[in-house]
Amino acid sequence: MTSAPLSIVIPTLNAMPRLADCLASLVAGLSVGLIRDVVVVDAGSDDKSPELALDMGCQVIQVGHSGRGRGQQLAVGAKAAKGDWLLFLHGDSVPLEGWIAACKVHIATAPHQAAYFQLGFDDQEPSALRVAFWANWRARFFGLPYGDQGLLISRALYEAVGGFQPIALMEDVDLVRKLGKSRLCLLPAAVETSAERYRKGGWWYVPLRNLTLLAAFLCGVSPDRIKSWYRCDPSS
Repeated sequence: MTSAPLSIVIPTLNAMPRLADCLASLVAGLSVGLIRDVVVVDAGSDDKSPELALDMGCQVIQVGHSGRGRGQQLAVGAKAAKGDWLLFLHGDSVPLEGWIAACKVHIATAPHQAAYFQLGFDDQEPSALRVAFWANWRARFFGLPYGDQGLLISRALYEAVGGFQPIALMEDVDLVRKLGKSRLCLLPAAVETSAERYRKGGWWYVPLRNLTLLAAFLCGVSPDRIKSWYRCDPSS
């Protein structure tokens, strides 16, 4: 019997309550034989994220405060995952209807490309729709999807480009730049991610801040220095 091809890797840090919705959305992928395992890499959550993941049948790896940072957590999860394909998801991003079929088709037909989901928010006010529109535009025209949009990639391609690096920030940008726009495509399915940081920090301020940090990274500023700016930001 052929093993299910896909491993899901989720980094967490106090990811409740959205993590519950994220994991619940994956159950159907297990039942149809798509998902082989779900690896949750937790960086010292104070909430019930690790306990929930264990109760849902996930493999939970605790890296503690010293392993905190999505780049490092994703790299650890990829190493532990058993599948020939990897889907990296944030704990507050929920794959929506059609994601299973979209992943199946991509796995069967595009082993030399990585793929990402259309982005949406759990908020339908005009500001949320605007931010999602520009995020999806950036992904399509510049080959720079957000980590919130997930990344579906074969293990062979992931390893060929060097995988996620244990950097303080911009691990998602670092990886997709190594892939290049020609090796990225949009899946015909969407994820719904939490808009809490935008509601807290502001629908104009947070995107502008993110754009500034991205520009700094692309200009060669170190992720550690960018992280220090990010920590000083009262909206973070």
